Amino acid sequence: MTASAAQPRTLPDLSVAELASWMQGNGFNAAHAPRVIRSLLAAEQPKKRADFLLPEKLEEPLKAAFAAEAGALAQKQVSADGTAKLLLCLRDGRTVESVLMPDYREDRASGCISSQVGCAMGCDFCATTQTGFERNLTSGEIIEQFCHLRREAHLVGRVLRTIVFMGMGEPMLNLKNVLPAIERIADPKLGAFGWRQITVSTVGIVPGIEELRNADLGVHLAISLHAPDDATRADLLPIGRRFDVGEVLEAADRYQEQSGRITTIQYCLLEGVNDSLAQARDLARLLAGRRMHVNLLRYNPTGLSLKGRSYLPSSLEQTEAFLAELRAHGTVTHLRRARGPDIDAACGQLRRRASLGV
Repeated sequence: MTASAAQPRTLPDLSVAELASWMQGNGFNAAHAPRVIRSLLAAEQPKKRADFLLPEKLEEPLKAAFAAEAGALAQKQVSADGTAKLLLCLRDGRTVESVLMPDYREDRASGCISSQVGCAMGCDFCATTQTGFERNLTSGEIIEQFCHLRREAHLVGRVLRTIVFMGMGEPMLNLKNVLPAIERIADPKLGAFGWRQITVSTVGIVPGIEELRNADLGVHLAISLHAPDDATRADLLPIGRRFDVGEVLEAADRYQEQSGRITTIQYCLLEGVNDSLAQARDLARLLAGRRMHVNLLRYNPTGLSLKGRSYLPSSLEQTEAFLAELRAHGTVTHLRRARGPDIDAACGQLRRRASLGV
């Protein structure tokens, strides 16, 4: 059952055209619609109805027809490094996670947004997949996360400057809601966040990459590769049995050719699994001639995996060696330090803990 079937629609779920149509159909001036949506998206603090500067006769019908929020903050964890994990409770009682990460500049922050409740991808080292897939998020529930992250950044004296769809779920399997959310968030006349400040990440859903390319939004693309060979990748990411490494990178090539955006290759280093120097050389060979950047990730352990394994992060020594090997072969590579190791920082951990009541 979808959220829309269980609950009335919320203001964050509405496009300007939909809200304008409702206003016109109820005898109101449709010109008020952009102001309402803009107020929701641009707010550093939750807006009261009066803040929309609407005619009095419109306020009550609007309030009666649509809920002002698609979700409420249920829990927050803040790490010693400033990383904040937010658990939002949606209107049907389900929960979803978002993360605010402080930037190296003291006045900026980055946000990580979820696209689904749970995940069906079955990636063996991911905590989200252990709770299974429940449903897609609506565009309003995606926008609600953005609004909460923007407010959270403001509370700590920062400005939310970039967001990445790399939280719970696979964005390419929910583009029907992800794309409208991006359009409203980035539209200069609405959220005014900027297309180039948004990254959509995927485990390698080739048709989704093509759909994103056809949408021509100009956002960045990130590929969660995690291994240079098909056998290792398919063992970690079941989707690797459907789309091999070559197919995924070719789809990224096509996206990059049209968008002009450099693709990011996400690679989470797991001790003894994908962190050998031979694998670094294989990855470098794959990317030779491609203008793609590798983002090495430090793994946050999540306990036993679906296959009963306990993955560990690569040692600092091996991580540095892997990084050096890639760079020695001409691959542009960055190491992203682990965020929030003292809280439930890995995707899905806080939600799982909350569901267990611990």
